[in-house]
Amino acid sequence: MKNRYFFLIDVNNCYVSCERVFNPALSKRPVIVLSNNDGCVVARSPEAKALKIKMGVPIFEIREIVEKHKVVVLSSNYAMYAEMSRRFHNILREITSESECESYSIDESFIEVTAYVKNYNLTQFAHFILQRILMWLGLPCCIGIGRTKTESKIANHIAKTNKEFQGVCNLIEMDKSIKTQFYSTIEVGEVWGVGRKNGKKLNDLNIKTVLDLVASNANEIKKRFSVVMARTVLELQGISCIPIEPCAPDKQQIISSRSFGQRVTNINDLKEAIGMHTQDAVRRLRSGRQLCSTITVFAESSYFDKRESYYSRSIVFKLPEASDCVTDFVKLSTYMINHVYKFGVKFKKCGVVLTQLEPKNKHTYDLLTDMKIVEKKENFMIAYEGVHNKYGKKKLALGTCYLPNRNWSMSRGNVTRNPFCWDELLRVN
Repeated sequence: MKNRYFFLIDVNNCYVSCERVFNPALSKRPVIVLSNNDGCVVARSPEAKALKIKMGVPIFEIREIVEKHKVVVLSSNYAMYAEMSRRFHNILREITSESECESYSIDESFIEVTAYVKNYNLTQFAHFILQRILMWLGLPCCIGIGRTKTESKIANHIAKTNKEFQGVCNLIEMDKSIKTQFYSTIEVGEVWGVGRKNGKKLNDLNIKTVLDLVASNANEIKKRFSVVMARTVLELQGISCIPIEPCAPDKQQIISSRSFGQRVTNINDLKEAIGMHTQDAVRRLRSGRQLCSTITVFAESSYFDKRESYYSRSIVFKLPEASDCVTDFVKLSTYMINHVYKFGVKFKKCGVVLTQLEPKNKHTYDLLTDMKIVEKKENFMIAYEGVHNKYGKKKLALGTCYLPNRNWSMSRGNVTRNPFCWDELLRVN
């Protein structure tokens, strides 16, 4: 079997690192970035981690630490992070090739480097990539090198948690005794694809570390867990079972939902919010070149508010013909929300779910379908998206959902400027 080699490159503390690129004053200061509505911590600088601020902790629980140590608190700037992510992945595709890269998440990418082994030292090649990204984007990264995707993921974890590797951990060339030592100190739950639930089950079998999992029998693991878990064991043993996926698989469903900045009781506010979520969902539907046949609309109150009884309701509608036209879905969702709304309920969240998705180029229309209407809708969507691409999604929309200061808008009290937007370009004095 031909040996295969993989990189897993990951941006360190992605959201914080993006913020620091455009505000160098944040360097070497404790910084945290919050989730929607400034609720929980979703990113921490190394200085914030040193203060023992945990991931996912609500901001109100750490107010004392924030004030005492003057921690910089920022709201999530998703538009800016998305653009930095796009540039990050594009750099990797330019260095290697489209078919060798898999964009795993906003700040992670797998690269198969099997073809480069003959001409390059993999560790030196990895350092070259780190330097290129730091020079062109200002983002610090780490790279794990392994014979499989799972092994490269573990290597990346070792590189991140041990500064002596200077951002690159090559498990392929690492001395076996040193590799064994590292594996014996990493909990099995850290392995890609294991997670907390399976981690507990493995602990019950006395498999507590990565080393224990590597030494286990893949067939026995398959009997007790699944084919996926057996594949993980084989990957840790150096047998590549998970290929690079240059093109993301088609989505099975699209969910667009967000909590409100404050409780919503008015039906018109709820319609505005559901209209925005619908337009966002259709945008993602179109970007995937898919059609949708079923839409679900839901709304709910706060599950954690003990002063009010919890309310949650959803409604489903099956379209007579699969569509990707935003007007079809906004008309439906704003009508459907009437059947979800209940007077007196203080709504905390609403959203839409698009299901029964199919590739647009494989859809067969009914014989009675008026293709002139289909063509008219497609021409409208091309013009609609053209305005968005040139001026941004807030310049043209269905309804009033993108107007400023809506009653239901998400709380983002400490959001920074988006330097990729015309209205918020950086200014040099």
